[in-house]
Amino acid sequence: MAEAQNSPTLGSARAGGPPPVGSTTAGSIAVAAESTVATRMSAPPSFDVADFPVPHGREEEWRFTPLERLRGLHDGTAVAGGNGLKVEVQAPEGVTVEAVGRDDARLGKAGVPVDRVAAQAYSAFEKASVVTVPKETVLTEPIRIAVHGEGGTAFGHQVIELGAFAEAIVVIDHTGDAVLAANVDYLLGDGAKLTVVSVQDWDDKAVHVAQHNALVGRDASFKSVVVTFGGDVVRLHPRVRYAGPGGEAELFGLYLTDAGQHQEHRLLVDHNVPHCKSNVVYKGALQGDDAHAVWIGDVLIEAKAEGTDTYEMNRNLVLTDGARVDSVPNLEIETGEIVGAGHASATGRFDDEQLFYLMARGIPEQEARRLVVRGFFAELVQQIGLPDIEERLIAKIEEELEAAVA
Repeated sequence: MAEAQNSPTLGSARAGGPPPVGSTTAGSIAVAAESTVATRMSAPPSFDVADFPVPHGREEEWRFTPLERLRGLHDGTAVAGGNGLKVEVQAPEGVTVEAVGRDDARLGKAGVPVDRVAAQAYSAFEKASVVTVPKETVLTEPIRIAVHGEGGTAFGHQVIELGAFAEAIVVIDHTGDAVLAANVDYLLGDGAKLTVVSVQDWDDKAVHVAQHNALVGRDASFKSVVVTFGGDVVRLHPRVRYAGPGGEAELFGLYLTDAGQHQEHRLLVDHNVPHCKSNVVYKGALQGDDAHAVWIGDVLIEAKAEGTDTYEMNRNLVLTDGARVDSVPNLEIETGEIVGAGHASATGRFDDEQLFYLMARGIPEQEARRLVVRGFFAELVQQIGLPDIEERLIAKIEEELEAAVA
């Protein structure tokens, strides 16, 4: 698999530029390109839907998204109804779970909606769920949030708040069938440590559009693991900002895109304070006609963010003809006083050399293909740290690969 890397140019300029970053296979199977305006949205952040024009697909932030398949989430025609969602929260002792109104000061503290769907979700939910881990509380069991779609359209808002020096693991598990627009906020106090595993294991017809906002406190550590398998259209927008120096953010992602599915992950890490770190690694595998994966990785290092250390990488494995990848890494640097910054994008077909090596040692072709793909994802699965979730995801990968390796 060919991989291209960019060493950023320091100063008030973007890193890289033509020629495109990444690798391109024959036909329309895979595309990687450098963005020049990826961190610039068509409208300023706002909680008001009216501040965002209805997108037409020509806007930078919407140009890859099949708007006609969003079931009205983007133009205001989607109305909450049907059986909606069933949400269950399992929290260890000492954790507070509340249902609050839109006037709660914690809502929107981590980030403001940056597109029309996120603003629509903020204005349309009935009650937001706030899960609070008190300061200096170290949880030995994960918080588990099960979101199950039972048909219909729903809007949601979830807040996970950790007090100073608290530590927690949160699993948000999406299953069933729904049309869902949501905002998820993560608030980390100074010295806190939060790991979030967000699993999108929707039924085939589901539509899920969400903005994830993390505000990382001084010397706090945030790790996000996003796993996307199901759904007709899944469009996630993780965003990270820092509330004080010394913060660290790790963003990991794994997606397996099947025939006809559109899976889009758009990330922004905003280094807005000095001496913070970030590391982004997303990997995807695609199979089947019209499987389409989009990864947008934006890192902004502001002029005041001296001492920043950041890197982002996206790798894609195309298992069959007819699939398409758009991979857009982008790095904008406004100060030369940084520790390091870089990005990489790679897209390639199934590695026949690895397959031949395994088959030469007596492993049947079907099993050899599974081993190669499992090895490709192994690094990210291990980041989860919960054996039951890891085993489930490995089993899901095996199940999804059946169509490609049979």
